[in-house]
Amino acid sequence: IDENLVKAQETRRILDRLYGYSVSPILWKKVGPRLSAGRVQSVAMRLLVERERERQKFRSAQYSDLKAVFGKRDNPEASKFQAELTHLGSKRVASGKDFMPESGTLDPKADVAHLDLAAAEKLRDSLLKLDAAVTNVEEKPYTTRPSPPFTTSTLQQEASRKLGYAVKRTMSVAQLLYENGVITYMRTDSTTLSEEALTAARSLIKRDFGPDFLFPEPRLYKTKVKNAQEAHEAIRPAGAEFTPPSEVRQRYGEEAFRLYELIWKRTVASQMKDAQGTRIAVEIHSGEARFRASGKTITFAGFLRAYVEGSDDPEADLADQEKILPALSVGELLKTLSIEALEHETQPPARFTEGTLIKELERLGIGRPSTWATIVDVVLSRDYAFKRGPALVPTFLAYALTNLMVNHFYSLLDYEFTARLEDDLDAISRGEANNINYLRTFYFGNGHPGLKNLVASGEEKIDPRLVNGIPIGKTESGVDIEVRIGRFGPFLSDGTNRASVPPDLAPDELNMERALQILADAAKGPEVLGKHPQSGEPIYLKKGRFGPYLQLGDQVEDGPKPKMSSLLPSMSPESVSFEDAVKLLELPKSVGANPENNEEIIVSNGRYGPYIKCGSDTRTIPLDEMSPLTLTLEQALDLLKRPKTRGRAASQPKKLRELGKHPQSGSELVIKSGRYGPYVTDGTINASLPRGVQPEALSLDEAVRLLAERAEKIQSGGGKPARRKAAKGSKSKAAASKTSKKKGKGGSAEDEAASAA
Repeated sequence: IDENLVKAQETRRILDRLYGYSVSPILWKKVGPRLSAGRVQSVAMRLLVERERERQKFRSAQYSDLKAVFGKRDNPEASKFQAELTHLGSKRVASGKDFMPESGTLDPKADVAHLDLAAAEKLRDSLLKLDAAVTNVEEKPYTTRPSPPFTTSTLQQEASRKLGYAVKRTMSVAQLLYENGVITYMRTDSTTLSEEALTAARSLIKRDFGPDFLFPEPRLYKTKVKNAQEAHEAIRPAGAEFTPPSEVRQRYGEEAFRLYELIWKRTVASQMKDAQGTRIAVEIHSGEARFRASGKTITFAGFLRAYVEGSDDPEADLADQEKILPALSVGELLKTLSIEALEHETQPPARFTEGTLIKELERLGIGRPSTWATIVDVVLSRDYAFKRGPALVPTFLAYALTNLMVNHFYSLLDYEFTARLEDDLDAISRGEANNINYLRTFYFGNGHPGLKNLVASGEEKIDPRLVNGIPIGKTESGVDIEVRIGRFGPFLSDGTNRASVPPDLAPDELNMERALQILADAAKGPEVLGKHPQSGEPIYLKKGRFGPYLQLGDQVEDGPKPKMSSLLPSMSPESVSFEDAVKLLELPKSVGANPENNEEIIVSNGRYGPYIKCGSDTRTIPLDEMSPLTLTLEQALDLLKRPKTRGRAASQPKKLRELGKHPQSGSELVIKSGRYGPYVTDGTINASLPRGVQPEALSLDEAVRLLAERAEKIQSGGGKPARRKAAKGSKSKAAASKTSKKKGKGGSAEDEAASAA
């Protein structure tokens, strides 16, 4: 046993606990309960917040250019190709990189021609009347080398980009493959392959691709990652002979096959020859305008025959790698087939995705392959960020925590300091540093404040009123508008009025105009739909923590609670009418007596949707067939004759959109409206849409990813719990009653009614 490695591991564990156990209580006292700080998670949160601040500061700019289609004069249609405007006279045409992101103005150092759309269209019209000629043709050979075998980070990034797998999902599937001996250990920062792997890969290439594709000698790769430990080899197919991907599909299913195929191809490609080809650049003049066309041909596919980064099918994608230009010579006149004026807008920095966040942490030398997936999971589960499509959007809670940490614990959030911690731990693992002295210095300090002093100082100096306020701006009258972190989430305040911040609102979308609108809407109070025709009381449409609802009359101090009703699952606040509101507030109501037993049939709108109840018998009302607002006795009797259903099968939510067939199972994917928001289903698995993602914006690929993640969660025990078996004998009724009362979101209107009965 290497005692130095043991000491390094123990030091890392103690360091993380000192950090978390010391700083987290400060967050509980100054911001809110159940928050956490960590050596890597807090840095990851800071990265998300700083990127969002860059987006907030960003100011867009517009610019235009031209795209032309030229052809050879003797056969223009068969030889047509595209070219882009690059210069006007001696000046380069402005592009997005020439504008300053924080002002949206042209960089004064950029000596460029800035075209707006009107100028571009005018130029287009003049060029259509002129001849175009080739003024330069340049051909250069190129060589592309294969990427090294996968590390944890590069596998997570490529699986995200290529397969749409979340980091947690990638690691879960990789764990399955590793446990079954299909791949090597999947938590590694090394790009090195063992002798066994090199021999297996080279034999496979020679056999399946031919000796012409085999690199003359084993290709060796050096890791470029800061603080790489290289304790394990790269991620590759296990064994002296790689398992064929088709075999993995048969044994472990489609999900495992797709990830394994990625690993298999990347490993094999890493030992193949370089791809070679020719790049061609053509310059075309038309008046003062200079256009440029680029072409690319592949003369030898090399490793591309096995693996094209970002592509599922190397054979099909080889054609996409090429861009063929016709044979052109200097001085040749061309026919201008068309010119299009295009308007562009500069874009803010892209938000981090799970993959790019891990890539950035790796670049900074922060964290280890074994912790990256966990860190992303913590950031999401603690509500420090939410997902909008693949992007990670920081919350206002993350802003408040980052403000606190940067202002009072800056050294702990400093990127270089955190990376140095990794260097120090590596030194301990090599026996070059003493772990006890290191921990003593970290906690007590040595010429600089240690963790103990920082925490003591923070507890005394941190003002919750300051750290929990995120300024938005000032009104014309000088009133400060800010977001504050409250007990029930972030809210807007102008010092007098308050309004909850919508949970799916990104910080870069909350400007002064939006903030004032939210405050104004809240100040108006709830919308009054009208006065009830019988009681004359106002009917309010309100927004609660769990969605919109109706209220009849006002709350009187020490008086009875006003009657309330949730909207039906198929309703939205915009679509509910006064007539519907009156009918909803009538529920529960009787539609008549059941002639078989003389029991009243009651229509109700419960937590899981509308249902009918006749004595102890209940049925969910299928909203795609009938409405509880207009339900007749005949319809109710028909429902009671139908077989009773329970659980999720009882719910009949409204279908919002059909996405198409699942690429693997062939099942129809449909988006439906549920009690807790829209969700996508394949008929077996249901997955909620992420906050901020509208049903009309969800793609088929994203839906497949959401369903796979939900299936993974259920398999790992984090989804719907297994049904309890009823106790035998005299305890069965009690057990059944207890089970029904503990139903969660998976219940139905019938479950709710049975529990109430």
